[in-house]
Amino acid sequence: MNAGDRIRVERGGVTNEGVLMPSTTAEHLVVKLDGGYNVGIERDDAEVEVLETGVYDVEDAQSDEGDSSEIEFDDDLPTVSLISTGGTIASTVDYRTGAVTAQFDAEDVLRAVPDLAGRANYRGRVVANILSENMTPDVWQELARAVHEEIEAGADGVVVMHGTDTMQFSASALSFMLDTPVPVVFTGSQRSADRPSSDNVMNAVCAVEAAKSDCAEVLVCMHGTESDDVCALHRGTRVRKNHTSRRDAFETVGAKPLGEVDYDTEEVSFRREYAERGAADLDVAPAIDGEVELVKFTPGMDPAALSYLDGKSGVVIEGTGLGHVHTDLIPRIEEFVDDGTVVTMTSQCIAGRVCDRVYDTGRDLLDAGVVEAGDTLPGTAKVKLMWALANLGDPADAMGRNLVGELQEESKPWT
Repeated sequence: MNAGDRIRVERGGVTNEGVLMPSTTAEHLVVKLDGGYNVGIERDDAEVEVLETGVYDVEDAQSDEGDSSEIEFDDDLPTVSLISTGGTIASTVDYRTGAVTAQFDAEDVLRAVPDLAGRANYRGRVVANILSENMTPDVWQELARAVHEEIEAGADGVVVMHGTDTMQFSASALSFMLDTPVPVVFTGSQRSADRPSSDNVMNAVCAVEAAKSDCAEVLVCMHGTESDDVCALHRGTRVRKNHTSRRDAFETVGAKPLGEVDYDTEEVSFRREYAERGAADLDVAPAIDGEVELVKFTPGMDPAALSYLDGKSGVVIEGTGLGHVHTDLIPRIEEFVDDGTVVTMTSQCIAGRVCDRVYDTGRDLLDAGVVEAGDTLPGTAKVKLMWALANLGDPADAMGRNLVGELQEESKPWT
């Protein structure tokens, strides 16, 4: 049997049928299943039947892919830096196991997404190789410094490849840490490259087009619909992952996305004002205070559950409705404020703003020293407070003011 043959493999009572793919070890078979997934199977005790020979020209496909990954400098093209922190967008198949593994330098990205070739000159850089749930504030700082260095070295735009689970937090962090004269675009993939429904190619292509645009902000570029038609461009401080697995999982909360990229025409358009390319002087302020916690209030919460917040520099509360907690918790919250902790209130509601002047509980919270965060998203509020504590003279005051688009002056849904 040869790579490209259709085979049936039985091992351990399990039968797999598909196209035989190349393997980097003699101990494993790799089979591409009809659904698009690859599976790695140990050869020991495996019974293999060749159903059809030469159904897929593996060598030609690999040769074409390799040719398209070459990087050639073109004086007429802009330079886009591709920075990786991990995730699946540039993943390729590991033929030892059949699983996907992330590949990160510029040539690897072009090999995984050959449609990027000819759109820009690329530089590749790795900041981290982690699952996004393992993201930490110190990596945000490294990422901010790396983006600053790439722009300082002449990049006309930056694309940050990032896992989707915590992308909104990292995009928020860079929004506060960076003054950027060029676009900084986060993108990722909800579905791995070995799946027929993978979104990695379209998201990467649209992210590069956004990085070449006139919008010099930190953006998140992901599928705007379930179809392969449009990628939405979300402001980094107003975006939230609202679905676990859909390709259009990301949404701008309280409004339509800032802009979009048409995949077919490659046109980048915006529906609201944005910071224009070249308007800001490049600067970075990566300092943050790590002693900040985000706490979600739930009915029946024991006041003793707040004890771990003693000594924290800041606390963001995700309250109910307009920004409420049980009245029994207010004395404990007031103690935090009296001890110097900045306590700010956000809402569990998806849209709308905090207003603690409507009900008695809210007024009591204000009297206790709690600061309203308007319609700032809870996760963004945590990142903002971490940054404000380390960089601003009056972080409590800053939580009630818009700094980089995180707090809408007035809630106007779907504009």
